[in-house]
Amino acid sequence: MKWDFNSVAIIGSGAIGLYYGGRLAEAGIDVRFLARSDYDHLSKFGLKVESIAGNFYLPNISVYNKSEDIGPVDLVIVAWKATANDALACVLPPLMHANTQVLTLQNGLGNCERIAEIVDTDQIYGGLCFVCINRIAHGTIRHSAGGRMTIGKFLNGDSDIVETIAQRFKAANIPATAVNDLAKAQWEKLIWNIPFNGLAVAEGGVTTDVLLANPIIETEIRTLMQEVITAATAQGILLDQSLIESNIERTRPMGPYQPSTMIDFIEGRELELGPIWQEPLRRAIAAGVEMPALEKLLAKIQAQLANRT
Repeated sequence: MKWDFNSVAIIGSGAIGLYYGGRLAEAGIDVRFLARSDYDHLSKFGLKVESIAGNFYLPNISVYNKSEDIGPVDLVIVAWKATANDALACVLPPLMHANTQVLTLQNGLGNCERIAEIVDTDQIYGGLCFVCINRIAHGTIRHSAGGRMTIGKFLNGDSDIVETIAQRFKAANIPATAVNDLAKAQWEKLIWNIPFNGLAVAEGGVTTDVLLANPIIETEIRTLMQEVITAATAQGILLDQSLIESNIERTRPMGPYQPSTMIDFIEGRELELGPIWQEPLRRAIAAGVEMPALEKLLAKIQAQLANRT
């Protein structure tokens, strides 16, 4: 029997979860949001999205504060920060039936592996979101650039389910592409995330335009990107050198964009140090590759966190 989905649970109703979940709900899919800080507001006032792909308002959405109340669904989308992953063992089981598939939209490496401690590996998928989204108020999301998503199976290989998810997302005005090599897609995204999210914090909490306005920092960005490509190559993941220039040039028009990690830093929240910086470094070292610029960046981030506390 060919798999499809009619019901979706969004685990983590922040900027990413509310935007993509909102798009699916707008398209008529049964979407159920698990929310924490925004639970009361979303319950009373719904979801408002300001988007370059078209504004929309959903006055009545299905929002919950316990996964037990959501019940089993066809597709679970994990959209919260990886810092909340310790709660997966409690949150995921009530959402699962025999054919439930789990898609994580989290940044970095190691998140699929955490889900695999709870869910069969053949039911796990990863999605990479190339998008500028911020939550600007309770229940209000601003989508200012991008929106593309790539989706792949945790264990590499062709999967009709990946294509089904991508096609259903496209129908909901989400530019989604199915890929056969999730690991490659993850390392491609790290080319942007490692330098821009990292340096935005290391420099004290600044936007991407500030980083690119400084020639010294731009050189550091390019060095970090090259280290990511070299580390991926050592693991048999071949990334094109042109990704350095294309990532920098697509960032310039973003203007004063606030990377998600920079927002977490400014607002005093825990950062996703493990998946975005520590795990890529660990895998590089295991493959026999040093990443001195990444080690320096990680030390600067940790110093900023120490000063913040």
